[in-house]
Amino acid sequence: MAGQLRFQEFDISELSLSSYVLTLNQDEPPFIALPIFPSRFFRHQSMYINTESNIKKPSDLRGKRIGIPEYQSKKDHGVSYFAHPNAGPVTAAVWQRGIMAEEFGVPIDEVQFFTGAIEPSETERKSKIPHTLPPGVQVKQIQAGQNLSQMLERGEIDAIFSATKPSCVERCTHCTYLFPDFKSVESEFYVRTKIFPIMHVIAIKRSVYEANPWIARTLQKAFAEAIKIGYEALRERAALRYMLPWLEEHVRETEELMGGTEYWKDGFQENKHVIDKFLDYSYTQGLAKRRFQAHELFAPNTLESFVV
Repeated sequence: MAGQLRFQEFDISELSLSSYVLTLNQDEPPFIALPIFPSRFFRHQSMYINTESNIKKPSDLRGKRIGIPEYQSKKDHGVSYFAHPNAGPVTAAVWQRGIMAEEFGVPIDEVQFFTGAIEPSETERKSKIPHTLPPGVQVKQIQAGQNLSQMLERGEIDAIFSATKPSCVERCTHCTYLFPDFKSVESEFYVRTKIFPIMHVIAIKRSVYEANPWIARTLQKAFAEAIKIGYEALRERAALRYMLPWLEEHVRETEELMGGTEYWKDGFQENKHVIDKFLDYSYTQGLAKRRFQAHELFAPNTLESFVV
């Protein structure tokens, strides 16, 4: 995805939602998205703490040091530049920062963020933070040779917000989940908000879309068929399609909680409330240059729902 953002080699690609929104800051945005969301993830389960930092509940993160892969990417002459394979504003962290501020009273200006590689094996991240962050927000790049996982283990930071699980959680008892019962927390969050966080979108090069607008609707129909095939694989009973011994029970439980057999929903109207919430977070965190409207993200001819 980072290569596509930098070189625009492909006509159609998958992009992180946050990186895509950042491209809209440009005078001539290079992409236009479709309301197709191949990656979604509840992110309460991806917040980790050092229990020796006196964190008993989420609100205890106020005043603490939180590691994140990146806060905001470098900009060069107004154009987003993604030098690292996982660079760019991390969508997971945007959701996590927003949820902590809105749901648990931990605003971004009452913590200190440390950015850098999660593990020693990762390529060093060299992100420069432009002066567009909201007042009071503190972001510090960790030093060369440091990594957030070891820093959490040693107590040099108090928490990590990440899409991946830091290895220290597996090797030491004082590094663990902020929400040990994250399934219950995420289930309650969904029932109350109906938000299943979106991580990625499908995007078309804007020049390709403008020359061939029919491509957007055709792709939308193709992905709708693909979801049908995916559901069929989940419900296969003759043999397990995936390495989960109680897959059928997991599917049943998910359908019961999320309101039916088609719980992974694409489409603009079905997901407008999710996009609106993300755009609120992106703007208040100093990423989007203005509070974009949800419909501005997507090809106009894909905003209406259809039945395959």
